Amino acid sequence: MTDLTITDFVGTAWWLIGGVLLLGFIVQTVQQRRARMAGERSRAVSDRATGAVLGSAAGDALGAGYEFTNPAPDQEIAMIGGGGFGWAPGEWTDDTQMAVAILDVIATGSRDLDAIASNFLAWYSAGPADVGIQTSSVLGSAAVPEDLAGAAVAFMEANPRSAGNGALMRTAPVALAALDDRTEIARLAGSIASLTHAHPDSVAACVLWSLAIQEAITTAKPDQVFDWEAAVRNGLEHVSEDRRERWDELVTEAVTGPPGLFNPNGWVVTAFQAALSAIVNTPVPVEQPSDHLRDALVAAVRIGYDTDTVAAIAGALLGSRWGMGAIPDEWNTVIHGDRRRGSEPVTGAELKQLARKALNA
Repeated sequence: MTDLTITDFVGTAWWLIGGVLLLGFIVQTVQQRRARMAGERSRAVSDRATGAVLGSAAGDALGAGYEFTNPAPDQEIAMIGGGGFGWAPGEWTDDTQMAVAILDVIATGSRDLDAIASNFLAWYSAGPADVGIQTSSVLGSAAVPEDLAGAAVAFMEANPRSAGNGALMRTAPVALAALDDRTEIARLAGSIASLTHAHPDSVAACVLWSLAIQEAITTAKPDQVFDWEAAVRNGLEHVSEDRRERWDELVTEAVTGPPGLFNPNGWVVTAFQAALSAIVNTPVPVEQPSDHLRDALVAAVRIGYDTDTVAAIAGALLGSRWGMGAIPDEWNTVIHGDRRRGSEPVTGAELKQLARKALNA
């Protein structure tokens, strides 16, 4: 056995210390890289989550000026306001007003249905300029929030063939309440829909769209093709078993198109199909892919009839994939609207902050 000298001992110690320092440097570098990647993902997720809410509001405001019309193929589609209710340019309609009623609750960290129902009733009591027939009938039949879901069931039983698009138009914020829990999103989407629209078609449409929004927010990559059709079909397992096959066929019809088939679209099924068809049948530009948001929203409005609602529905999914940054500046600067009639106007910037608050609640 060779005796170690002091020099040998010191050399070995420095070698060990150097190894430890190198290992520490490598670990620190990996951790920093992971933190940086996590931060980038967090920012991207936040951009897409706010994009879902702002995209829906943008679609709503874009379509407001063309509601219940059928724009000509060569007619310019712009955020002009007007329409049957005299909206200001960039002003959102009842679609986004009701979405804000949901968002206000989610932003507090709550998923309380009675709180959402209370906001719906307060909105209706203020006398909105525009309100759907079914929504008006149900909200007008409930004296207190706890009565609202029962009033929706009573309406469905009295009108079994009525399933309007008034729940689907406002579902954009729902996924933000439980972004990592698809089962909870499905439950919440169905429950919020059922406060005014209890028909199984309304529930299924809201579940599928909310889950597609969640998938886009959490999985979309800027430089990769996003499969819109798959994102919608992936939610079918959360639809009641006796309706899955039918909804699978409805998705196929929408993807096949053309979008113009889905007019009129006051029925929740054709509104759903119109929005999806506009998205998947609008080409993604090669040079600037995110311009797909603008192009698909214009295509949604061109379908005609309930233009603000179809574009609001489409905008929620488009925004959740392309992010808030894809919304054209000329739209972003004018988007605004009411919580309820007579309230202080909400700006697009304030809506963005409310969406971020909901995401982080």
